[in-house]
Amino acid sequence: MIEVKILDPHGFEKAMKIFKRACQKDGFMMELKERRFYMKPSEKKRYRGKKMK
Repeated sequence: MIEVKILDPHGFEKAMKIFKRACQKDGFMMELKERRFYMKPSEKKRYRGKKMK
């Protein structure tokens, strides 16, 4: 779980930037996009093959 503590009451924008950066570093957004729709294992293999070429 990603957690960002806001120490300054006016620092919400800064905290949001830190949170977004932490999410991107952790790979959270990529995993969320991948899990948005179910893809059968055979489709995954076909999709990975196209990306590699």
